[in-house]
Amino acid sequence: MKLTLTPEVISAENFAPYGELISAHNTPIMINDGNTERYHRLGNVTVGPDEQQGQGILSIFRGQPRTLPMNIRMMERHPLGSQAFLPASDEPYLVLVCLSHEVNGKEEPDPATFKLFVAQGEGVNYPANCWHHPLLAINKVSDFWIVDRMGPGNNLEEFFFPDDWQIDISM
Repeated sequence: MKLTLTPEVISAENFAPYGELISAHNTPIMINDGNTERYHRLGNVTVGPDEQQGQGILSIFRGQPRTLPMNIRMMERHPLGSQAFLPASDEPYLVLVCLSHEVNGKEEPDPATFKLFVAQGEGVNYPANCWHHPLLAINKVSDFWIVDRMGPGNNLEEFFFPDDWQIDISM
């Protein structure tokens, strides 16, 4: 199989099948005597089917810039909770996602559903079990606030594509 992916501009509508777009582009609620704009409930944090099974945590990921074109070898997902990426700058970055399909009784990433987005300023919130590529910073080192789950159980599933597959990202 050979695929070449090029990014499209991300929007709430075209990202909806894969999760939530987090952005301060909607109308804020004014609080603190009119001195603060609150952009309320931009995303939903899930930590598993039972609230006793984990807690929401905040982290910072510092992404090294990727060299393009780039070959995609794997995808990952988090079965026990959501994961949000919130950029700490207005630097563009790439978001690679896909849906699942069943192969031999097991869910795997479906290459026919790959979507590659370029985001700039917006964050993304992947629901549990959304296949996505790890952080894809471009241009320069970029920091991201991460909201995800910590707790018991394995919350990381990785899928590595067969060696004869060539999945490339190009700008």
